Amino acid sequence: MSSPIWTRDALRSELRGWRGKAWRLVEAQHRVSTLKLVDSLAEQAILEDILETTKPPVPEACRGLDYLLSTPFRYRPYPYGSRFRRAGFTPGVWYGAERAETAVAEMVFYRFLFFAEAPDVPFPDGAADYTGFAVPLATDAALDLTAPPLDRDAADWTHPTEYDPCQTIADTAREAGCLLLRATSVRDPKRGANLVVLSCAAFAAKAPTDRQTWRIKVGPSGAQAIREHPARGIEFGRDAFAADPRLAGMRWDRPRAGS
Repeated sequence: MSSPIWTRDALRSELRGWRGKAWRLVEAQHRVSTLKLVDSLAEQAILEDILETTKPPVPEACRGLDYLLSTPFRYRPYPYGSRFRRAGFTPGVWYGAERAETAVAEMVFYRFLFFAEAPDVPFPDGAADYTGFAVPLATDAALDLTAPPLDRDAADWTHPTEYDPCQTIADTAREAGCLLLRATSVRDPKRGANLVVLSCAAFAAKAPTDRQTWRIKVGPSGAQAIREHPARGIEFGRDAFAADPRLAGMRWDRPRAGS
């Protein structure tokens, strides 16, 4: 697949304002992973400070931000390419979604992909806990890949496995001064929108402003995602992401853990 040709000047003329919230899911234990190694919260704080000194420095533009926002911009090289970021010593990208449900669909897809690539790993007995969090974004330098004229290359922006066109548009968008991309979620069955933060300057708050608790269970029938407050349930059948060839050989009849 050849990448669509969008020049820096062409993209600069399409920059628009965008304001709203972006949602993302992380494993719930992200806040307590070090607690099992200590006997008190004070010791945990000391341990976290020690670990902080071993990590790469936070980029200047991201300093003062909660680590849930700054982390993607901090670590280089990037071991594997993603839809809008090339592998290697490349600028960071933070991925979010306009709706929590879209962020859930993204997480479920990657859980399916994990099990597809590990056919001998049993499905877990129970559901895993995830924290959904939202952060406000605000910029006058956004590009909307779902709107004209950029949507004419929608097939390139939404290919299930070929990321080069998206990586190319992200590279050129940065050169044009773009801070944020709005794009169709390839994983959400309802085709919600993802928000791709190219610079920490797009964050309108230093930390998440909303949080939700989600439980996701993956098993032989697919996946079920449940949110308690406000109550919400979403089911993903075996064919929820059938367009992605990497899931074609998914082994659904595997045993559960402990069986």
